[in-house]
Amino acid sequence: MAIEKGHRFAIDFDDAFPQGLVMVGEVIPDNEYQSREDRAAGRPVRQRVDEVTGKRQWRAAVTDPGETKAKRASFEVTFMADVQPVPTTSEALPGMRPIELDGLTAEPRVGGQGEFKYQTYVFRATGFKAAAGKSSSRSASGSSASGEGKAA
Repeated sequence: MAIEKGHRFAIDFDDAFPQGLVMVGEVIPDNEYQSREDRAAGRPVRQRVDEVTGKRQWRAAVTDPGETKAKRASFEVTFMADVQPVPTTSEALPGMRPIELDGLTAEPRVGGQGEFKYQTYVFRATGFKAAAGKSSSRSASGSSASGEGKAA
């Protein structure tokens, strides 16, 4: 039995991001590409819809403090929700907040080009978990949705 291309594996947040995640900026709509002609014609911007769940897509930039490679530490995650997800934590620094994701899935992908390919993952989530007290070994709660990041 083969696993279909594009399969999303459910994963516990603490297993994917043991040191948590930090969201940089805000959650924004994941809009479809709009050409210059579409903008000139006054056509409305359309938000992407997830083909599996049928929910609207939102995105946020996150940083994984546990990633050792600087180029792979920051990536975007995709949220699938009918309404815009709202983080449950306050900002630690201006524009930065520790987050933890709910309904997290990982989809394996190949990243890089030519002979410099590596395995990466697309992370998707349904929202944010309420901030809970963590042990002293974890300094921040993390949150991620869908986006490329975390090379194996």
